[in-house]
Amino acid sequence: MASSPEPVRDADYVAVDMAQVRLGQMLFYDPILSGNRNISCATCHHPTLGTADGVSLSIGEGGTGLGPERRADPDNMPEQRIPRNAPALFNLGAREFTVLFHDGRIEVDPDKPGGLRTPMGAEMSAGFASLLSAQTMFPVLSADEMAGHYSENDVSAAVRQGRITGDGGAWSLLSARVAGTPGYQPLISAAFPAQEAIDFTDISDAIAAFIAFEWRSDTSPFDAHLRGEVALEGEAARGMELFYGPAGCAACHSGPFQTDHSFHAAGVPQFGPGKAARFENHVRDTGRMRVTGRTEDAYAFRTPSLRNVTATAPYGHTGSHTELAAFLAYHADPVAGLGRFDPAGVALPDLPGVQDWQHVESAAEQDALRAAITMPAVTLSADDVAALVAFLEALTDPVALTGRLGIPEAVPSGLPLDR
Repeated sequence: MASSPEPVRDADYVAVDMAQVRLGQMLFYDPILSGNRNISCATCHHPTLGTADGVSLSIGEGGTGLGPERRADPDNMPEQRIPRNAPALFNLGAREFTVLFHDGRIEVDPDKPGGLRTPMGAEMSAGFASLLSAQTMFPVLSADEMAGHYSENDVSAAVRQGRITGDGGAWSLLSARVAGTPGYQPLISAAFPAQEAIDFTDISDAIAAFIAFEWRSDTSPFDAHLRGEVALEGEAARGMELFYGPAGCAACHSGPFQTDHSFHAAGVPQFGPGKAARFENHVRDTGRMRVTGRTEDAYAFRTPSLRNVTATAPYGHTGSHTELAAFLAYHADPVAGLGRFDPAGVALPDLPGVQDWQHVESAAEQDALRAAITMPAVTLSADDVAALVAFLEALTDPVALTGRLGIPEAVPSGLPLDR
């Protein structure tokens, strides 16, 4: 039986500058960082939806509305869905989070310039205060997430032309927007008093500080149990015994945040556009293999933390299941589960003209996904699943779910907020 982790302590988290946190709060909710000024970080990572967006695969740029109510804008039709489920943001300020994204394409690496390994190269990886800060470079440059498409705006045009850093690059255009908005000046001066101008890396550092502060999660009933303040009882206690014992969950969901930060082929159903360059086959998403190039990493994805998991449906890197109990039952034996998978249960907002089910409908693709599974099957009864869900509910932290600063009444740009 695996042992339960040690209690989480203050030293497990990086320190944050509260002036940067307050600036980051505004930037996180402000659509000013999107090419068309119509989407913010919060659109796909909203506190009312567990810091995600409540759908399997998001509609980013070209959508209107929030979460399950988000729809394609007929006057600015999205080209495709976001290929992977929006991940939750809890505890990303903890020191042990040294690899991010479903495929781990950015990670701490002391041997690389700037101490980070990213697919963007050394020049674009320099200057960020942390890995969490560096991850913000991806959504603002993505046509489907925040930048917009091709010639829709100055930012998307710069991205299309490969102008990211330097004068006239996408990052400098976004930084100029923020610096040129009067309401941001006092916040910038307080957060970065030694600097004459704000750079994109400063914007990213502030957003990272906000995420780290706002969604630190270590005050759940499970945390109280680990600190010896109260014992879990009943179904939650039985579920914890299963989790750290015969169910084998802790083999991957280990440590204080229930993740080994590693990659496993768990056979989560693949649908949607897949993760590929625009000139590649958009049927499959081979996950970690796209980063390492190793065939043994095919269909492997990062183990997610389970903090507040009962609030972060749908589940899996594609959001294949909307119910946690159903996902646990599938996860126990994914080889068998693939044959039972019902696409009708997936939470996909309508997007005319897309082909979502090519992978599911291809016997060859399904066989490849099934063959890649490395997870051993586990026999779980319905009562076992219910007990595991009860334990996972004990990982729910109301302080983190609410957030410490909350949603601002307004942002300096005056643009509308997603509520």
